[in-house]
Formats: sequence, structure tokens, C-alpha cells
Amino acid sequence: METPLTIAIDIARQAGQGLLESFRQNNFQSRMKADHTIVTDADLASDRLITTALTRCFPGDAILSEEMQHHQVEEVQRNAVWVIDPLDGTTNFSLGLPIWGVLIARVVGGFTETAAMYFPLVDEMYTVQRGQGAFLNGKPLHIQPPGEELEMSFFACCSRTFRSYQVSIPYKSRILGVAAYSFCCLARSSAAVALEVRPHIWDIAGAWLLVKEAGGVIETLDNGRDGARQPFPIEPGTDYVNLTFATLAAPSDADLERARRQIVRIKK
Repeated sequence: METPLTIAIDIARQAGQGLLESFRQNNFQSRMKADHTIVTDADLASDRLITTALTRCFPGDAILSEEMQHHQVEEVQRNAVWVIDPLDGTTNFSLGLPIWGVLIARVVGGFTETAAMYFPLVDEMYTVQRGQGAFLNGKPLHIQPPGEELEMSFFACCSRTFRSYQVSIPYKSRILGVAAYSFCCLARSSAAVALEVRPHIWDIAGAWLLVKEAGGVIETLDNGRDGARQPFPIEPGTDYVNLTFATLAAPSDADLERARRQIVRIKK
């Protein structure tokens, strides 16, 4: 029996295989978008494949995507919303690096209910359903706190981290170049802490639920202080292309609060 998750998995694999063919043949064109991020024609082809398939399978659902101008939705509470990033890690992709993927999440009532995140070159499919656990290639994920051997864990972060914050986290730092993958590494207990400074909603919609269902804690870095905008619930009429959410994740509440103390904004 097909479900939203099985359909999302199938579409993510189809999109991933199309991207993989373009990647291996190196037959794509790149350009810079207005926000100074890279987009390739492979991104756009992946977006067309995903949105066409989702519209066919779920004609009553809305779509919120990084590409193709699907940047806002008018209905959220009544209809489900598919939040997609057709190619997360475009810079890695365009440089020939192996970590990039397809992110597909279904949001119901403003909160993620189901997600599939597929990274073709490393053959990793992360899946999650609210209340039913998180999985990597069908095997359950349960976050384990880092052990005493700190060199065996790492701090997953983005390139903006050390330009914006003074960090004293006692782990090696790894910049993977893919926001969702940083949080997937935490969910699989490879990373001890994960921070992405400027992810969009399509970067974190699935990973947010994945971390929680794996037993971890994930919040915005400001955690809503001073009325700061939060990623969930997704709100109708919002142009999400102009919104980012600095996001921090850790194995437990205690680990998260410790990381907060170890990440201090640089005053300019």
C-alpha cells in the first residue's frame, strides 16, 4: 500500500538518479541567483520532476520549494504542504563533491509529518514519520551522546559559523556543505553537535523531525527570544525565500544548553 512516505521515497530516488546522471556526465550549467547562491539546470530539472510527481499523486496539496518560485503557500492548516529542496548542496554538486541530496517533506497543520532525504552518491536514505521513529536505509536511528573519547565525535557546522560566532565546542569541526546532512550526521550519532547559521525552511523541514524522532533536541539558536521568527508552524502567505533560521541540534537538552554557552555571537 502506497503512503505519503513510500511515495516521497520513490520520488526522491527518481530525482536523485537524475541528478546522479547529470553529476557523472558533468553536463549541467550553473548561474548565480539574486541571493548569491548557485543554481544549476540540474536543480531545476529535479524540481520539475518532483513537483510534477507530487501534483499528480496529491493534487490537493500545496508545494513550497527552493526553486521554480514556489516560495510561499496560501493554505496551510487545511491542506498538506510538500516542502522540497530538489538539490541540497548545489555548491558541492557543482564542484564535483559527493555530499548532496534531495529533500522531500510533507507538512500537515504547519508541522512536518513525513520526510525522505536521499543522498545518492553515499547511498543514504533518511526517512521519518511523526511518532514512528527515524531511519537510515530502513534501520532505526537512536542518537547516542558522545563518549569520553572526544576525538571520535565532531561539530558539524557551516562556513558562516566562524565568521559570526566564537566557538569553544571541544570537538573537531567539519563543514560538510549541506545543511540537512549536518543534522542527519547528528541523528546517526556521527556528529556530537550540529549548527547551521542560515538554513531555509526547505533545508530543515525533514531534518528537524528526523533529529527529534531519533531522540535528539533541535531548536533555533535564539529559541524564539525577543519574538524571533520560528520555522514551525509554517504560515500561509509567507515568502520563505527571504527567511533563514539559525538552527542548533544536540543529543540532549543538557548537551544543547552546553553548546549554547559555547557558541557566542561575535560583536561587530
